[in-house]
Amino acid sequence: MIGVVITIHELGHFLAARALGTKVDRFAIGFGRPLAHWTDKLGTHWRIGWIPIGGYVRFAGDDNAASIPDADDLAAMRRQLVEEGRAAEIGSYFHFKPIWQRAIIVAAGPFANFLLAIAIFAALLFAFGEPISSTRIDAVTAGSPAAQAGFRKDDVILKVDGKSIRSFDELTEKVILSSDTPMTFLVKRGDGEITLTATPRRGVVYDKLGRPQKLGKLGLGHVTRPDEITIRRYNLPEAIVGGAQRTVSTISTTLVYIGRMIEGRERADQLAGPLGMAQLSGDLARHAADVSPDLATFVVNGLLTLFELIGVISVGIGFMNLLPVPVLDGGHLLFYGYEAVARRPLAAKVQAAGYRVGLALVLGLMLFATWNDLQRLRVFNLFGRLFS
Repeated sequence: MIGVVITIHELGHFLAARALGTKVDRFAIGFGRPLAHWTDKLGTHWRIGWIPIGGYVRFAGDDNAASIPDADDLAAMRRQLVEEGRAAEIGSYFHFKPIWQRAIIVAAGPFANFLLAIAIFAALLFAFGEPISSTRIDAVTAGSPAAQAGFRKDDVILKVDGKSIRSFDELTEKVILSSDTPMTFLVKRGDGEITLTATPRRGVVYDKLGRPQKLGKLGLGHVTRPDEITIRRYNLPEAIVGGAQRTVSTISTTLVYIGRMIEGRERADQLAGPLGMAQLSGDLARHAADVSPDLATFVVNGLLTLFELIGVISVGIGFMNLLPVPVLDGGHLLFYGYEAVARRPLAAKVQAAGYRVGLALVLGLMLFATWNDLQRLRVFNLFGRLFS
């Protein structure tokens, strides 16, 4: 899955560069010994490594992996091209391109990730529609925030904080990210409507795969009844709009969680790395097997689950790359913004220092996410039992 998402990301950079007449020296997917490599008619060397994680596009004139433009090196490169009679190639070198073209090429990677997610979500909506479950409450846990707020069985929730909700799943998504935050509910009770205020309490919430997470909890019970599920069908334009809305919603949810985490209102132990994604993939595969009566159904359910997960991961990688952190695409865009305002590039030494700090931040985040993954997998507890 990561290999697919990274390939699409790098293809975004590559296609934008080609469209703007930028020479590409290498397109690499994966690391390690190459399984295949070739050079196309435009001089781009294609390389596929046997470890299908990561990748990069190297443009003509890149002196290093971070593409740090050093003014002296660029001046020397320009003189060399002129001396070699290749002055006509200067315009095809990435660092000699106008700022707006460089910005488009850099932003095209995350944009390609968002397009991939929109395409996947739209295809699923167009092919299968969207199941929408009732927001009717089937049970209220005694002593819970919902009980204290006055919720009753058979209440139907119409709005949350002034916004209409369509399904109980949508209600759950709002509640789990609102622990210790008062929420206002418009509720239909009998023939009338009332307004209730409840504050979700942090507690153990089980997702659809039965995995525990400490998030916001109200204490409302819901049983999905076949007669209360409707399937909304989408034509192609509606599916594309729906796919875009799902992508924006995923980004919005990520921003809300990060904001609450910075404020200290959410815990950072929900961040996951490659091990966590691998575990999630396995859990989803087992879930697909559990709900499939035969092999053919399992294959279909497994593929649908896989595609949806690729869409979610693609949104995450696109969003992360747009963060204004040197080394990431967002860091390049930040430097280009400075260059556009100051009418000169940021000093190479400052950029180099920024890239080192950015690399340290990214590696630190990866190590922290991996630590969380190991904690969830209880690897340390296993080692403790083995050697105690």
